[in-house]
Amino acid sequence: MKIYGDTNSGNCLKVKWVCDRLGLPYSWVDVDTMQRETRTTPFLKLNPAGQVPTVEFDDGRTLAQSNAIIRYLARGSDLIPDDAFAAAKMDEWLFWEQYSHEPYIAVCRFQMVYLGKPASDLDTDKIKGGYAALARMEHQLAATRFLVGDGLSLADVSLLAYTRVAHEGGFHLDGYASIRRWIGEAERALNLPPAG
Repeated sequence: MKIYGDTNSGNCLKVKWVCDRLGLPYSWVDVDTMQRETRTTPFLKLNPAGQVPTVEFDDGRTLAQSNAIIRYLARGSDLIPDDAFAAAKMDEWLFWEQYSHEPYIAVCRFQMVYLGKPASDLDTDKIKGGYAALARMEHQLAATRFLVGDGLSLADVSLLAYTRVAHEGGFHLDGYASIRRWIGEAERALNLPPAG
């Protein structure tokens, strides 16, 4: 399969991390979103929404949306709990990540890192939403080792992508001991170098 992605994107890295963790063969096709390479005619034929990541399978089928991709790739693996309710709790976190975490943490990071905005110019509602997301994660991770119990799941992969670089969006993790512990454990479980 081919993964069309931008290595600056946490959403794209999720897909790479799952493939690497599960030993799934792939070729990475760099797509520079800042140069509008997702808006070219050839790319829009792969994904009419013009977004990365997009996966093209050997039979020509394509799949988009990071959490849908990792959910498909990880089927039958230890990244999806065997217990049906635990798997549903994992899905709950996957949906929550896209609606209540990524729009705040990732957007602030994008504005600071790629648009050069100072933290003082960030939307206060985005900052408030980001800290609310971190508080929700901290509460859960104070009670469980990973987001769904004691084992790494796709919930952790998905939420690690932008949480580990939250500081690049102006979010301070000093008061979030459980999140900091979890970041280290999840990075080790995925064989990732520390985000720094």
